[in-house]
Amino acid sequence: MTSVPVTDASVPPPHREARIVIIEDEVLFGKAVSRRLAKAGFICTVVTTLAGAEEALRNEEPDLLLLDMRLPDGSGLDFLQRLRTQGERKPPVLAMSAYGEVEDAVTAMKLGAADYLKKPIDLDELLVNVRKVLGNQRVSQQLEYSRTREASGGPEGATLIGDSPAAHTLRSQIERIAQFGKVGDGAAPTVLILGETGTGKDLAARLLHQQSPRATRPFVHVDCAALPKDLIEAELFGHVKGAFTSAVAERTGLLEAAEDGVVFLDEIGELPLELQAKLLAVLERRSLRRVGSSQERRVSAWFIAATNRDVDRMVAEGALRADLYFRLNVLTLHLAPLRERGTDVISLAEHGGSQLARRYGFATFSLDEDARRALNAYPWPGNIRELRHVIERALLLSNGRTITAESLMLPVSGGMAVRAAGVDLAGLTLEEAEKMLIQAALRRTDNNVSEAARQLGITRMTMRYRMKQHGL
Repeated sequence: MTSVPVTDASVPPPHREARIVIIEDEVLFGKAVSRRLAKAGFICTVVTTLAGAEEALRNEEPDLLLLDMRLPDGSGLDFLQRLRTQGERKPPVLAMSAYGEVEDAVTAMKLGAADYLKKPIDLDELLVNVRKVLGNQRVSQQLEYSRTREASGGPEGATLIGDSPAAHTLRSQIERIAQFGKVGDGAAPTVLILGETGTGKDLAARLLHQQSPRATRPFVHVDCAALPKDLIEAELFGHVKGAFTSAVAERTGLLEAAEDGVVFLDEIGELPLELQAKLLAVLERRSLRRVGSSQERRVSAWFIAATNRDVDRMVAEGALRADLYFRLNVLTLHLAPLRERGTDVISLAEHGGSQLARRYGFATFSLDEDARRALNAYPWPGNIRELRHVIERALLLSNGRTITAESLMLPVSGGMAVRAAGVDLAGLTLEEAEKMLIQAALRRTDNNVSEAARQLGITRMTMRYRMKQHGL
């Protein structure tokens, strides 16, 4: 059994490095296939017998099998039959044969093979087929994962944590907008979610789904930034048989497979311009055409999009079509960064920490006072995602004991220097320092609350909230 490492990082692999087992008794051909696939970013193992294939299935959890039909210790068809009866995870199979009998090809496809290739096989054509099969497998897994996760209430339960004005406003907006997501002939209005990286755009989309009349329908999360460039159109819109070289069967795309549920287009700004035009046509006509087809198919899903980028700048720079932006921006949710959510930092840390403690088998989760002050003082450029990672690391390093400021290992922020904005902060508590900074900003701006908030890098609403807290 020979493992071949990845040798060329110039070609982006799938979401993780896919593992491929090549079951081939022609040693030179097996090595040639392994080298070509490894160059494209896959991890390959070559075995020469069915017994070696069984061992690889047990030990390596491959993502794809390349199976020769005639091997020294048996028939590839018998192997397919055994694989079909296995209850555990079964990887897709690309069958190969130098003989090319029609009966074998038909039997292999009936037994679940994704495709049947006749030798001699062009290695570049083989690579196209491998990518297509893995792409189809990824779509199927994504749909199944989405259905299962949403049926159980989402990842660890989709809940909006926090009592800040920003959290209350968002909660109210989600409840109101969710009611527009009705199922029926009338298309639900598109929703655009804006916010920095890590602010919880995925959570907001799931809450819209869960609180809408579509809650029992599918929720399909499409990460536009992670879709492979050469498969993106087929994955979104589907294709008909023969639409391109490796289109051996008709396949439903993600937009159509969502049925009358929700399609969440995460990082919509990463979608190529030519596909932005095609998506706009889908939103306008509420129908699509699969790649290679002239037939229109009805699209009933509710579309929710999100981005962490400046959409106005993207439109000005030509990275986002203005007409698509206007079509998406019917209803908008603006997610506040964590630095503008006040005491929500502690609520989120305690909620996430309790979940993580249960996951890792710790009895309790708690923060000491120094840790709370450190969490409140840090500006959280990575927002909620960064907070969760910090809490997880601290929990593991402290082995379940009370979290201290030292175990958080937060970097020193330039915004929390001993002197800031002309105010000496040495020896002050966080509350005292914040009050003095707000007072100084109000003095500099002649009590112009909006300008003072801008100088402090917070919203006017947050400024009013903090002024009320400090009795200003």
